Amino acid sequence: MQALQYSMALGAALFVTASPLLADNDTLTLFHTNDLHGRTNQYPHLITTLNEARETYGEGLLLDAGDVFSGTLYFTEFQGQDALEFMNLMGYDAFVLGNHEFDLGDPDEGHQALAAFFSGAKFPILGANLDFSASPEFAGMLGGSISADPQAGKLYDGIIVEHKGEPVGIFGLTTQDSATISSPGQVTISDYHQAAQAMVDSFEEQGVNKVIALTHLGYASDLSVGNDLLLAEYVEGIDIIIGGHSHTQVSPPTLHSAGEAFSPTVIGQAGEYGQHLGVMQVTFDDNGVVVDLSGELLAADEREADPDAAKRLEPYTAAIEALRDTQVGAKVISALPNPRPGDGDSRSVRANETALGNLISDAQLHAAQQVAPDTVMAIQNSGGIRDAIEKGEVSVGDLIAVQPFGNRLTLLDVTGAELLETFEVALANTPGEDGGFLQVSAGVELVYDSREPVGERVVSLKVAQEGAMQAIDPERTYTIATNNFTAAGGDSHSVLGAAYDDGRHTIVAGSMVESTDWKMLRNYMVELKEVVYQVEGRITDLAQDAP
Repeated sequence: MQALQYSMALGAALFVTASPLLADNDTLTLFHTNDLHGRTNQYPHLITTLNEARETYGEGLLLDAGDVFSGTLYFTEFQGQDALEFMNLMGYDAFVLGNHEFDLGDPDEGHQALAAFFSGAKFPILGANLDFSASPEFAGMLGGSISADPQAGKLYDGIIVEHKGEPVGIFGLTTQDSATISSPGQVTISDYHQAAQAMVDSFEEQGVNKVIALTHLGYASDLSVGNDLLLAEYVEGIDIIIGGHSHTQVSPPTLHSAGEAFSPTVIGQAGEYGQHLGVMQVTFDDNGVVVDLSGELLAADEREADPDAAKRLEPYTAAIEALRDTQVGAKVISALPNPRPGDGDSRSVRANETALGNLISDAQLHAAQQVAPDTVMAIQNSGGIRDAIEKGEVSVGDLIAVQPFGNRLTLLDVTGAELLETFEVALANTPGEDGGFLQVSAGVELVYDSREPVGERVVSLKVAQEGAMQAIDPERTYTIATNNFTAAGGDSHSVLGAAYDDGRHTIVAGSMVESTDWKMLRNYMVELKEVVYQVEGRITDLAQDAP
């Protein structure tokens, strides 16, 4: 790893030339990870990588920038307790919550899995723009604003740690997008900019002039909700940003300067899935201003797994492999793709009807009508469909890969006007992708025109009733089915969220009918035995047929 010599430039993120390795008393060493997303099998490789890095660069702070939860069968089976064992083993100094840490939020029971994660953590958890005070499951775990003696398993806005006799402040920020792309429930998320400025001011009042922001905002992502580059641009006094959320490999770290009035800010991020360990060394002058830095990403996959950690992993892997390989008793006759343009497809599950979307919606409708026979349709947010199902026998692992979030069936009573407005929300970004694009169940015909202005795209919406296709009546009330995430306003479905908040919802209990998303899909496929699904014109965009 080589140090980076920099020259100042206005409003720029700088990648600069190399100099010898830094190693003086004013240099802070950091190791960092982010966005593991349930890849528990990566920890043995990360541990070897971390041990090598510590031998080379000496001791330093170990930080994680969020999204440990969700994405694999490890998480489905162990709900973060597996990752926690290895994080404790590695000795993390701080962790910021990512949006996926809220994925298991339950409207009735809150965040039990996340509270258990807090309880077992041997490191403090950060979130300066998070308010957990309305969530009773976290009682006794809220550590207050800033602590110079942080306790393991407690949530703080920020902490102060000592490095070579000097105080270093660390605070956490979580993307406000969590409110629409996850299920925070009673946990509220405030403006990242205001929270960051308040933290910098508080640290300065306590004589701390070296400040690290541990963020789950994204490196250069959505401007409307903020990102690391904007954070460096807007808030003076942040010396280092260790980020996550956008899965960006920032190598070497950038040195961002917002102008002569601002001191430079170092920004790093280590990609995704534990494939890399970030290493950063930052040198400060006597005033706490960054004067030099070095950094790189070390490839964990190029290192052998740590033997002790590999042994600890074995029972977790054995359990998820047994679950993964369990056959459900259904056979897919023709493959059910989950198309995305980034994978080379011309269509997208987030902009077009898909065979798999049809199957999932039908499974939800089938379950819903066992509880409420008058349910007229089921809708599935396309952002919740995460993988394809290949041709052949179907396993539990196949289904959990498609629907990994464990969302629950929810019934909503909405007016026809609200239903029409909901589809306008779903179609706002077409023909571009949007996780809020809705797949629909059999007996629904949606015709729209993506050339029309946003909010005026629905041409017609019909449902099968009394043996015929009938147009949705704006004045009538309908019962529809979806998952609890979408029902509560997820993926920008604020119209449904308002109905939910108005008390017009029923979360279906498991004692009534199987109500977990992938289990509804399993049961429906088992009834079919041989699954034959295709795109059949449930959703039509007139613009695609235009000359």
